[in-house]
Amino acid sequence: MTAILIYGATGYTGTLLAEHACTLGLRPILAGRDPEKLRALASRLGLDWRAVPLDAPGRLREALAGTAAVIHAAGPFSRTALPMAEACLAAGTHYVDITGEIDVLESLAARDAQAKAAGIVLLPAAGFDVVPSDCLAAHVAARLPSATHLRISIGGFGGFSRGTARTMVEGIAWGTRVRRDGRIVELPSPPRGSADFGRGPRRTVGLGWGDVSSAWYSTRVPNIAVYFEAFPAMAAAAGLPAGLRRLIAGGAAQRLINRGIDRLPPGPTAAARARARSTFLAEAWDAQGRGAASRMETPEGYTLTALTALETARRVAAGTVPAGFHTPVTAFGPDFILGFPDVTRTDL
Repeated sequence: MTAILIYGATGYTGTLLAEHACTLGLRPILAGRDPEKLRALASRLGLDWRAVPLDAPGRLREALAGTAAVIHAAGPFSRTALPMAEACLAAGTHYVDITGEIDVLESLAARDAQAKAAGIVLLPAAGFDVVPSDCLAAHVAARLPSATHLRISIGGFGGFSRGTARTMVEGIAWGTRVRRDGRIVELPSPPRGSADFGRGPRRTVGLGWGDVSSAWYSTRVPNIAVYFEAFPAMAAAAGLPAGLRRLIAGGAAQRLINRGIDRLPPGPTAAARARARSTFLAEAWDAQGRGAASRMETPEGYTLTALTALETARRVAAGTVPAGFHTPVTAFGPDFILGFPDVTRTDL
């Protein structure tokens, strides 16, 4: 049994996943809530489909029947990940998702014992969040085994899908979270910095990102922070006062913002994705002042997600990963990312 089910298949990233699967000769089952959208996509790609909502556990378990792994691509994952993960635990189906949300990663890590008992893999963050940064962080930590601090900086964006925009808006309430002495804490204000992505120093701003969770499990470095290249909208959102962030995160404000997001394009065009590149910088240092740094360049985020998430699910479905919670690195090692086209890694 090696069938892969893509849930959220009619979304922007889900469709990219389904299309890429077909180019590889795979026959995933498409799934989601909307039968009309599923029928149209499945007809275009010549695939089977199953319509089922996430709030119907019995039906969800039935939809997973006969599948080895699910790629969960329907966000925001703060609302959708656990219903799918619980269904996978009950059905004996391996779970893969493309989240970058700290709380989702932590919630799934807490289910490690359950996953081992059920004989399944829980492997979140198998896309742009966090495969390249997770691999680079582990590579740098291996270069400096005494590391006590890890900083990951991310630059280069080709635009966002509606789903990513919703997740980012929802995450405004949390402010900037980092890992300090092994614990996740929220900072009173977002830190500012700079990073050289290969074209000279660029301004960066600290944001809570999945690596604050995943890099801990991959490296055990106790102090971790993530910075993004400070394009104007991101810098403005990160700099909002805590009270205003909480107000924006309220139900009424979220509904209003989401109506605006619904009027945006689904995501970057194919041409925009082809032009864009993403760059990662991982820096580690220890108590004695020794340091190590490496830089990585990859394809644009959504393009990379289709590649890495599908390969992750394919390997998990084939039974090559031990049961339990995993990050990309604990499943496949820090060189996993180097197996994809147009990825370069440079030690600095």
